[in-house]
Amino acid sequence: MPRTAPTTGSGPAAPAASSGPTRPAGPGDSGETPLGRTRRARRVMRTLGELHPDARIALTFSTPLQLVIATVLSAQCTDKKVNEVTPGLFARYPDAAAFAGADRAQLEEILRPTGFFRAKTNSVLGLAAALIERFDGEVPGRLEDLVTLPGVGRKTANVVLGHAFGVPGITVDTHVGRLSRRFGFTVNEDPVRVEADLGALLERRDWTIDSDRMIFHGRRVCHARRPACGACGVAKLCPSYGLGPTEPEIAARLVRGDVEAVK
Repeated sequence: MPRTAPTTGSGPAAPAASSGPTRPAGPGDSGETPLGRTRRARRVMRTLGELHPDARIALTFSTPLQLVIATVLSAQCTDKKVNEVTPGLFARYPDAAAFAGADRAQLEEILRPTGFFRAKTNSVLGLAAALIERFDGEVPGRLEDLVTLPGVGRKTANVVLGHAFGVPGITVDTHVGRLSRRFGFTVNEDPVRVEADLGALLERRDWTIDSDRMIFHGRRVCHARRPACGACGVAKLCPSYGLGPTEPEIAARLVRGDVEAVK
């Protein structure tokens, strides 16, 4: 039987057999207390962990330098394509000194498949030079230092901290920002404010893996244009249920098994 969008009124919920999930309140609704929102947010994350036990960073790397460069290259490019380029790239340029001394034309040609290759070449060369000049050729393990590097913003810095240094970090990419608003965890569009709002709700020790889980869910189920609401395992906890198809069979066709998508 088709599932219909839930109502948001104060009356009793419709029988489960004939309606969709009851809609919880969001940050702009007075019906949910801050404590209630925190509990719901952590329940959402636990459920996402069950739905996506394979959630992880998709970029292939062995060192902090490799990860920061791969993350810079992943802008407007799939992780799959980056992973095709980086083995040869890292074999040719094994450390910051090698990158800093790279021939621009040759580096551009290697990075061409990732798109925006001239801008990315500038970032990689500038990043490598900054590491040599200010950090003895090593990637720093503090956010305040990472964000001073060319091509590195808070998103990239948190990726590197969380996955290369084991320092919890919230990565607010397009998926995390979108899901945070749909889940009612924030009303903000600015990534820094979204990061702060999530940080207040989630366990700090789980910031990195929670980011990975949200990214996986955003790529697989909660798409930007047409979310698969009827196939979503956290629908009962989501105030945005009904933005996409709620009929299970229709929604199931929207679910992607492959997590590769442009960031």
